[in-house]
Amino acid sequence: MIELRNPENVLIEIEKGELLAKVAEFKKKNNRLCQICATYVNEKFELSYSFVDDETNLMSNIRLVVDPSEEVPSVTEIVPDALFYENEMKELFGVKIQNISLDFQDKLYRIAAVHPFGPQGPMGVSDGAEAATPENTVVAKAQAAKADAKPADDKEGK
Repeated sequence: MIELRNPENVLIEIEKGELLAKVAEFKKKNNRLCQICATYVNEKFELSYSFVDDETNLMSNIRLVVDPSEEVPSVTEIVPDALFYENEMKELFGVKIQNISLDFQDKLYRIAAVHPFGPQGPMGVSDGAEAATPENTVVAKAQAAKADAKPADDKEGK
């Protein structure tokens, strides 16, 4: 017979300076990192680090909120596998992660857009408070600039 356990999830809101200590605390308790999530909300990055205790199935989430200009310390010295999550946050959202053990330099994915889910990306907000539209996204602006840089076709006999 299988026993199903569905304990309450835990959410712990912390400041950036508490991140490394909290991650180390969960690691010491043999909780495993199961995901790191980034989202851009209210002109800030909301970062959630989720840990699970495999014995009790208790999931605990650490959440911090940072400005896009702030740097966040990498947790890869504590949890080496976090390098993929951190590279993803850096590349897709533009989160400034300090000292990732293996930094892919925004080459984890083959994407044309720069930080597509960040504040200046095509899915985020472009030019400050202006809502992103197909015409004002980073990709659209880059395509327009590229088109403007091409020499005009010589239509006289060629």
